[in-house]
Amino acid sequence: MNYLAHLHLGGDTRAQLLGSLYGDFVKGPLNGQWPADIEAAIRMHRRIDAFTDSHPLQARARARFPLERRRMAGMLLDLFFDHCLARDWQDYAEQPLQQFTGQVYRVLAAEPALPGRLALMAPRMAAQDWLGSYREFAVLEQVIAGMQRRLSRPQLLDGSLVELERLYVPLSEDFRAFYPELMAFAEAELNAVR
Repeated sequence: MNYLAHLHLGGDTRAQLLGSLYGDFVKGPLNGQWPADIEAAIRMHRRIDAFTDSHPLQARARARFPLERRRMAGMLLDLFFDHCLARDWQDYAEQPLQQFTGQVYRVLAAEPALPGRLALMAPRMAAQDWLGSYREFAVLEQVIAGMQRRLSRPQLLDGSLVELERLYVPLSEDFRAFYPELMAFAEAELNAVR
């Protein structure tokens, strides 16, 4: 899952929202460098990733991509599924998307010690409403271009937007089948630590 899904699933406290994002920027063992509640949210992020990566519905969705694209299929699915979540937000959340993303941006703006690349990204994320903009499929082209800039072999993503467009309907169905299962998993995980 990508940023929006992690934020949606990881809990709504300040620490949970921060840790839901930190999970993509903090690697390795958690040794108390972050407050305990943020580290708990980073661990939650990692459990969501593990559940997602091992789920048969995810394997089915990845198999829809041509063999030469399978190596990048997980990243593309994360991105596409965030598009599906933003597009269909009202089906999965009570709070309107704009209100939710505004809350996330305020939490990020108030945090003085964001990790590494997140500290550089957070102001742009808010100014350009990255999370809300996922509603529009065309935005994925810009996101993929940004991903390509960070890859040592950017050509691995050449043509991927065309593939996502071709697979739009079946991948949307995969999302609708998978996301409620992921929501149930995340809710059970959050309840287990309360």
